[in-house]
Amino acid sequence: MNSEGWLEDTRASYDTVATSYADQVRNLLDQTPYERGALTLFAELVKSGGGGPVADVGCGPGRITAFLSELGVDTFGIDLSPAMIEVARREHPSLRFEIGSMTDLSLADDSMAGLVAWYSLIHVPDDEIGSVFAHFRRVLRPGGPLLLGFHVGSESRLKTQGYGGHPMKVHVHRRRPGQVAAWLSDAGFTVEARTTLSSAESTLGGILFARRRSDPQ
Repeated sequence: MNSEGWLEDTRASYDTVATSYADQVRNLLDQTPYERGALTLFAELVKSGGGGPVADVGCGPGRITAFLSELGVDTFGIDLSPAMIEVARREHPSLRFEIGSMTDLSLADDSMAGLVAWYSLIHVPDDEIGSVFAHFRRVLRPGGPLLLGFHVGSESRLKTQGYGGHPMKVHVHRRRPGQVAAWLSDAGFTVEARTTLSSAESTLGGILFARRRSDPQ
């Protein structure tokens, strides 16, 4: 599975399901108090560090972007799918959303006060994760917090249908928290906290907090 192939498949799949996906997840945070707590803690970490812009990378229809904005965070969303960005702009017209890829973030070095990737790494192949985390580190300020949400496990599967029965072609990767933490450490992050939980977000989900180190080593 080459980089170009999986990116194109992911973009096309989420363009196809954008509206149905948004309908399915719109009120999901109402059912997930522990996830709300993690996002609230992340918002507090950003504000206690002096505030500044926060990127919600892989924002989909913008529900996490909007929640963080309600908590007083200067947040904006980035997503690979133009159709998802269209939905996000329609549902949250006061917020900023732009098309982009986590594999090549069009953000200045050291420009972000924080970064969130909420279940948006699940389609990234293992051999691309290091490059993605390198981009995360590049755009974060030293000491800036990173919050990840992901599916926990050790297997990958091809998803061919979802969100209203629409066709999709994406691999869903489940990963062990220890492996994700090791990748982050290699990329120049210090992992501060991690946990697993079961909720409406994921049968078994992982939440991980990290900070960008000044020295990548």
